[in-house]
Amino acid sequence: MKKFNKHIIQENETLQSIARLYDISKDDLVFFHNNHCKIEDNILIHLTKQKEIFLPRTAVVDKNKLVKFGHGNGLVFQPENSFLKYGVIITIENNGKKNEIKYNTSVRWVKYENGFHFFEIDRISILFLNDEEVNEIADLLAYKTSKVLYPMQISVNQQGKFNNVENAYVFKERWNAVKEDVYKEFEGEIVDEYCRKIEEVLAEPNSLFIFIKNDYFIRTLFFGIYQKFNQNYLIEMTETFPVINNAVEPKYKIEVEIDPLKDDYDLINISGNGKLYDERSRYDFINGAPFSLIIEDSPLINDDGNLRLQYYLNGETQLPESLYLECDINLEKRKKISVVVSVMTD
Repeated sequence: MKKFNKHIIQENETLQSIARLYDISKDDLVFFHNNHCKIEDNILIHLTKQKEIFLPRTAVVDKNKLVKFGHGNGLVFQPENSFLKYGVIITIENNGKKNEIKYNTSVRWVKYENGFHFFEIDRISILFLNDEEVNEIADLLAYKTSKVLYPMQISVNQQGKFNNVENAYVFKERWNAVKEDVYKEFEGEIVDEYCRKIEEVLAEPNSLFIFIKNDYFIRTLFFGIYQKFNQNYLIEMTETFPVINNAVEPKYKIEVEIDPLKDDYDLINISGNGKLYDERSRYDFINGAPFSLIIEDSPLINDDGNLRLQYYLNGETQLPESLYLECDINLEKRKKISVVVSVMTD
C-alpha cells in the first residue's frame, strides 16, 4: 500500500489553497510533507522551489474514495440481505503432487441472532478435478456423499469469522436419500466402506464439526478480516488454518494491512503476510501431535510456514468480491493450499 499521496503544485497555488483543497490544516500539511520529502524540499514558511507536496493517504478531494470505517478504524461487517454466488478454485500441493478443485457456490444471509450472522451455503455446480469432471470412483463418492451437507447453515461472528455449523441435525435426515442414490450407481466393498465412514462422521458431532471446519472455502471467505486497524491501517493477527489434518490447526502470526482508499475499481484492498508461529516441530506435525511433545519454559517457535492473503471488497457493501489465500507448512515436503474465490455475475 502507498503510504502517502502527492499533489503536483500548480502555478499560483499556496500552502493555504492546497490545504483548503484537501480539507487539512496548513500546519499538518507542512508537518507531513517535511517528514516524507528530501531535506532540500522541506517547507519552512512558504512554498519555494517545491514541485510537489506529500499528503497523508486519506487526504483526497473526492471523499467517496475513502473507505467507510466504524469506530476506531474498524472495518464494519454488514452482510444483511446479501446473496452472492462465487466461483471457487482450490489447489493442493503435497508430496510433489498437485490437484486443483473447481466448483461454484452460493452464500445467502439468513438472519442476525445473539451476536452472530447466519448464512446458507449451497453448492450450485458440478465438481471439476484438474479441469475434468470428476470420474474416478473415490472422487465421485466424495462428491456425491458431500451432498448430504448442502444446503448448509453456518454462523459467523461480527468480525466475519466462521463460528459453527447450525443445521447439523438435518444431515442425518438427508443421509438415507443420498445413500440410496449412491447405491443406485455404485456397489461393492469400496462403496460399503466409504458409506460406513460417512455414517461414523455423521454420528459424532465433534468429528462432523472438524470436517466442516476444514472446508477451505468457508475458512477463506469467513477468515475474520473485519477488525479494528491502528492509525497506520495495520493489525497483527494470530490465526489458524487447516493446511494439515490435525485436531489443533497450525497457528500463524500475520500482519494485515488495509488501504484506506478504494482503488480505481472502487474496491477495498486488504493484504496480509505471516509466518507459522507454533511450538510444535515439523516432526510433531508429521505425527499428528495436537501439542508440542517437548515441554520447555522458553519453547523454540517453529516458523517454517507462510500465510499470505489478498482480499478485494466491494467499496459500497464492503463484502468480498475477490479473495486469494495461500498457506503452506514444511513437513517431509512442503504442503501448500491455495484458495481463489471470485464473485460471479449473472
